[in-house]
Amino acid sequence: MENEISSEFSPKYLKDKRIERAVSVSAEMFLEQGTENIKMTDIAEESGIGVATLYRYFGTKSGILVAAMTFLWNDLKDLFSGVFESETFTGQTGIKQVRDLLRMFIVMYTAHKDFMRLLGEFDRMVKNEEVPKEDLEQYERSVINFYPVFEKAFRKGTEDGTIRKGVDTKLFYMTYAHALTELCKKFINGEILPSDDFSDAEKELELLIECAADYLSPVKQ
Repeated sequence: MENEISSEFSPKYLKDKRIERAVSVSAEMFLEQGTENIKMTDIAEESGIGVATLYRYFGTKSGILVAAMTFLWNDLKDLFSGVFESETFTGQTGIKQVRDLLRMFIVMYTAHKDFMRLLGEFDRMVKNEEVPKEDLEQYERSVINFYPVFEKAFRKGTEDGTIRKGVDTKLFYMTYAHALTELCKKFINGEILPSDDFSDAEKELELLIECAADYLSPVKQ
C-alpha cells in the first residue's frame, strides 16, 4: 500500500500531516500484526507522535482502526480503478463481465490475504464494541462497491442474450458478494475441524462463481 491518504478520505484532522502519517503507519501495522497485537503506544512510537495526541484525535484504538481501514479500502480502489472502464472489459459479453467481477473476490483472496484477514478482525471489533453507525459513514464510502458495474453488466447480458431475464440483480449481487467474502475469510482464518481441508480453496471459490454464472444462463428450451 502506498503511504498516502486518498483524497476521498480527508476529514479535517487529516489536514495535520502528523495524523496522516499515524493513519498510514497504523494501517501497515494492523496489516502485518493484526488488531489485537497493536497498542496505541506502539502506533505513537512508530509514527513519532505522542500517544496523547492520538487519543485526542481518534478517541480510542477503534477510532484509528476505522481510519486505517478507510485508508486501506481507498488504496484498493486506486488499485482497481480503470479496470472496469477499460475497452477490454466493456467489450465482453454481459455474462463474461459478471464472471470477471465475481473473480475479483478471488483476487482479494489470493493477492490481499492480509487485508481480508484484517477485514474479518475489523468486522468483529465493530460488532463487539458497538461502534456507532455514524462513525462508519466515511468508512462505508471507501468500501469498494462493485454493484453499479454489476448492474450495467446484467443489463448488457439481458440485451445480448447471455443472461436470462427476470433475475433480481441486487439480490444476486448481495448473495454472492456476501458468500464469496465470508468464504474468503474462512479460508484465511485457517482449518479448524479435523475434516477441514482448504488446499483447494481457490477451486472452491471458482466453483461457486461457476454456479452463479450457470444460474444466470438463459433457460434452454
